[in-house]
Amino acid sequence: MPMKILMLTWEYPPRIVGGIARVVNDLSKRLIKDGHDVTVVTYREGNAPYYEDDKGVKVYRVDNYMIHPNNFIDWIMQMNFNMVAKANEIMAKEGNFDVIHAHDWLVAYAAKTLKNSYDIPIVATIHATESGRNSGIHDETQRYINDTEWMLTYEATEVIVNSNYMKRELQYQFGLPFEKINVVPNGINVNMFSGVERDYDFRRQYALDNEKIILFMGRLVYEKGVQHLVSAMPKILAGYHDAKLVIAGKGGMTDELKAQVNAMGISNKVYFTGYMDAKQVCKMYKCADVSVFPSTYEPFGIVALEAMLSGTPVVVSDIGGLNEIVSHGENGMKSYAGNPNSIADSILALLYNPQLSANVVKNAKNMVKNEYNWAKIAQDTHFTYQKAICQTMAERQARQIQQEKAHKTKRAKNTQTEITNLLAFRKRQAYA
Repeated sequence: MPMKILMLTWEYPPRIVGGIARVVNDLSKRLIKDGHDVTVVTYREGNAPYYEDDKGVKVYRVDNYMIHPNNFIDWIMQMNFNMVAKANEIMAKEGNFDVIHAHDWLVAYAAKTLKNSYDIPIVATIHATESGRNSGIHDETQRYINDTEWMLTYEATEVIVNSNYMKRELQYQFGLPFEKINVVPNGINVNMFSGVERDYDFRRQYALDNEKIILFMGRLVYEKGVQHLVSAMPKILAGYHDAKLVIAGKGGMTDELKAQVNAMGISNKVYFTGYMDAKQVCKMYKCADVSVFPSTYEPFGIVALEAMLSGTPVVVSDIGGLNEIVSHGENGMKSYAGNPNSIADSILALLYNPQLSANVVKNAKNMVKNEYNWAKIAQDTHFTYQKAICQTMAERQARQIQQEKAHKTKRAKNTQTEITNLLAFRKRQAYA
């Protein structure tokens, strides 16, 4: 049965901060193909239009207030106020939504306000937690975010996470009931690399023809573990001199990582590309010989799926969602999280053994196409929507029955009071 779905997210293309934008974009477009009506309310950045029809997805973007916020939390609250105003405007014209799909704590207050105002169920996807990203809660800002995450999961009728690792984390962090948390992995566009072949001229911008490219693709932040991959390079180069580490992405650790490379004396064997657009990302994967994702915290790891689909063998940390995606020696290689020696061993195993690389690439491609396509994931998400809607309907009926019961009880009491008063009146008349 077709549904009207409201997606709340702080990022949607062309605004891409992390992985949420791609997930919301791909999921929304697949739900449209399945016959649903999807509206996205998001933050407007740069010159993006306030409204666009994105292949059937109705995308509304809101500004922040003209008032300059004191801090990031104030900024988020102001964005939420404007999201609520825009959603109210949409529903006044087009009617209510069947379900609100809220993505992470950044839209929690808008989701809660709309839920309480219109009695619409929330399905909340928790893509990562503040505690997980920071290995605990260390200051008041982090505590505020952690508490807001808890509040969103409490207000949500159903919660979605992208791995069993995240399910366990939410049960531990927030005490959520086991049956309330639904594991629905992120997906990937299986046609992402259609028509993309290895571009040797593009490749020569980053490495010599005789050099094997070891690729890291992602944000340059602590939890992605790039520093451990850099530390693994001396051992890799000692065993396989014709290797080059290409670090693709941007982030707060860029200067720190460059300083680390210079201090180690391997600047001629490490290349920082900076930001890459979608077309360059596809080309880069096709040019790589090994893709490495050495995260110390990773709820899912969609970049690993991209590398697998591109035909590049992967090395990942044995942690989080990555640990669930990769089976060591079958569809990729694993390394101990935070251990440069282990990272080097897994990379060298692939560089030394072309047959191993060919086998893991073949198995990985088949797995991605069969298990992580958006058609399957959208169906699982739709089922979660149905659960949330059915539960909300049951709660409404229970409230209605309770109200009717209370009304009958009150009416019966009123009737009994009237009878008592009438008998007392007649008794007084009899004595008069």
